[in-house]
Amino acid sequence: MSLTPLHQVELRLMRTVIAICDAENIDYFLIGGSLLGAIRHHGFIPWDDDIDIGMRRSEYQRFITVANRHLNPNEFFLQTGASDPDYALSYMKLLDVNTYIEEKNNVNNAFKGVFVDIFPFDKIPDDEALRRSQMLHYKLADAAILLKLNYNFVKTPLRNLITKHTPQQLDEVNRHKQEREEYMRLYEQSDSRTYKNLASQYDYEKEIMSYQELTELTLTPFEDIQVKIPSAYDAILTRMYGDYMQLPPTDKRVEKHLNKLIIDNHEIL
Repeated sequence: MSLTPLHQVELRLMRTVIAICDAENIDYFLIGGSLLGAIRHHGFIPWDDDIDIGMRRSEYQRFITVANRHLNPNEFFLQTGASDPDYALSYMKLLDVNTYIEEKNNVNNAFKGVFVDIFPFDKIPDDEALRRSQMLHYKLADAAILLKLNYNFVKTPLRNLITKHTPQQLDEVNRHKQEREEYMRLYEQSDSRTYKNLASQYDYEKEIMSYQELTELTLTPFEDIQVKIPSAYDAILTRMYGDYMQLPPTDKRVEKHLNKLIIDNHEIL
């Protein structure tokens, strides 16, 4: 499968995020596979199928507050736990509403479209026991939300029997969402200068970054645009991937997310 049509939509979404950030003086930076792609491929990893953007919590909250002033609802949807009651994840997505996707191992009733992920980086304490406690409580609340919103790893006939959630059920989910965010932001007012992407799919230590790493940014090419990345990208990518310039084995160079992709009423996959 060629990811080119998907990448074109994702680039448009990333340009939109960047335009909002530039207009509102909000710092953002590429993370994970998108940061790796920027350095190793000067754009997308050819077999990657998503874009990951990070923001410090204060910038992330400002983005949520101002983004819809800049977004045409006929083109974009900013998906958060508040804007989509059926959305269970702890980070936001900017979606193209003229697309539709089905992701592998991610069956749910949330709004679907080609997206970019935007992750908050929250302060974490220095004490290891406090870190474990914060992460445990975050994961417990997160698991409760995933369960109550019927996020499943496989599609089964029983899903057709699921009815819409009652207001009482959604109230319970919203309490869990509030609890989860409170644990993520537990140390927001502390003097800690260490941050973590608590929603990271990587091992705990992989996406811990210092204030300096998150705030000293530089521009680099990504396909045909310029994007912000941490100036300390070498240290960050080495922590995450080891010898990150080494390509993975051929059998590992596969897209991992999509079962179905529709763009402007044309089925791509």
